Amino acid sequence: MGLWDLWVDFVIVSYQHNPPRFIEFFMLTLSIIMLVIASVVPEKPYLILGLSFLLGSSVSTLVREAITPSQERLFTQITALLLFSLSIYGFVSFLEML
Repeated sequence: MGLWDLWVDFVIVSYQHNPPRFIEFFMLTLSIIMLVIASVVPEKPYLILGLSFLLGSSVSTLVREAITPSQERLFTQITALLLFSLSIYGFVSFLEML
């Protein structure tokens, strides 16, 4: 139970320290999980949900950086724009398959 308690404490402290960044990280983690599941099980809901989480995380990051810039602002914005364009490309590609 020691490792589990350490992990739970880490999650609680990171959420208390910076809640928006924690939510963005959580959404990004969920998007990775959903996109991996979508690559293994070719089901449309997993792909749509993964792309939605990716889009939400990138938009949230861009808005947060516009409101309160961090020290690594340029790197964060470039990464968020890359994820945003990747999710838009995924949605367009999905719509073309229909």
